[in-house]
Amino acid sequence: RKTVKRQIHEAEESDEPEEGASSELVSLKDAYLLPVFGSLALYGLFIATTEWDRTIINYALTAYFGIMGALATAQVGVIILTAVITLFGIKLDYWHIRLIRTSHEFYTARFSVVHLFMLPVSAMLSAYYVGTKNWVASNLLAFSFALSTVQMFTLESFKTGVVLMSGMFAYDVYWSNKPEILNVILKNFDLPIKVVFPRLLLGLPAGQAFKFVSLGLGDIVVPGLFAALCLRFDQQRAGVRNPELGRSTQFRKPYFIGCIVAYTLGLGSMFAIHHITRVTLPALLFLTPACVLSVFMSAAVRGELQHVFQY
Repeated sequence: RKTVKRQIHEAEESDEPEEGASSELVSLKDAYLLPVFGSLALYGLFIATTEWDRTIINYALTAYFGIMGALATAQVGVIILTAVITLFGIKLDYWHIRLIRTSHEFYTARFSVVHLFMLPVSAMLSAYYVGTKNWVASNLLAFSFALSTVQMFTLESFKTGVVLMSGMFAYDVYWSNKPEILNVILKNFDLPIKVVFPRLLLGLPAGQAFKFVSLGLGDIVVPGLFAALCLRFDQQRAGVRNPELGRSTQFRKPYFIGCIVAYTLGLGSMFAIHHITRVTLPALLFLTPACVLSVFMSAAVRGELQHVFQY
């Protein structure tokens, strides 16, 4: 039996959007295993390209990332549009869909008009990417994947964060020294797993193709998870000082801001070195020490090293 219920102001349930979605906890064991599984997946894809028809593999991967990209884009678009609409003081009505069998509810969904708008828009964007492989559409899907992942997963502790950052750093360095494998994959598959930027946005001769510089999703997601951990730590420390803080976002964020500044400086250093020397270096070679050291330096200055190690 399927029931659909529209929420109104007088309804017993709240008509406000949910303040936070449940996320999957990344444990210390997960942090150790992720670089291993990532390496196995990368090498497995390389073996597949040498043994099977690359065209079929490309079609399958494009279809998969197209579908998942549409869902990720819809999720991110709903969050952004809902926040913008709320800023203008517009109240959204929400609907519930519940699937019930023998008095047991086994599925429930909650949506608003924003969801109904974003689903077709994200589907059209994904279809446009699949049909054209346009770099702007690819970037939008890639950013959506990154933001959805950061929202979906939560690091268990700073120890887990450091292990994950270090493990992915080693992963990045190792596979960067295996060009015979990476080049095969990069040349044969054009997927929204990286963000690309034209080297020059202006001044190109007519008809000349853009030359791009890229940033892998791992270089966004892994530091993003670490920055989100810093923000939660800032909130926890603020809650200790002010027990009435609750879910307010009005608190000082020294660790989060420090991590974001360190990430920006690390990324800028990588691009500067690449521009000057034309040598491509792994991004996490700069981002891992920058983000991790920013936390420990902030903790040392604030006298909170013990709290960081215990969090």
